[in-house]
Amino acid sequence: MYARDTDASATDRASGGRRETSGTHRLPRAAARPTNLTRMEILGTTLRICVDDLETSVAFYERLTGTSALRFERGGVSVAAVGCFLLMSGPASEIDVLRKVTATIAVKDVDEALTALTEVGGQVLAGPVPTPAGRNLIALHPDGSIFEYVDRNAAAQ
Repeated sequence: MYARDTDASATDRASGGRRETSGTHRLPRAAARPTNLTRMEILGTTLRICVDDLETSVAFYERLTGTSALRFERGGVSVAAVGCFLLMSGPASEIDVLRKVTATIAVKDVDEALTALTEVGGQVLAGPVPTPAGRNLIALHPDGSIFEYVDRNAAAQ
């Protein structure tokens, strides 16, 4: 049973107000959330998968998801987006870099993501830059994980 410190449990009521805690775990109070920070709207995530044989992998993921792949090339890497999966294949030197990115996070606006990330201690490693579908940036989170943030907004001309 989990209860907040401010909640009266059935044991409290049954014991005439005496607090008996055997078998009850107390959750810590939630920290106050800053309200003046920029918020980014997260629309979804994409799982990044580096593969040796893109054609075989695309066929599998198209059957799995029931969707067709959207294909493009980026920096010598062949990419196929199939449902929530982003399949990537290319030279080892490029793929080794891509493997460091935990996931791709779709946001409403990359500029808002940039502001929100830097306000809370994230470090932008690359971008924002235009992509075939909009813009992206790569960010390092304080815990050491790396994420790509993408939007579908055309870059300002």
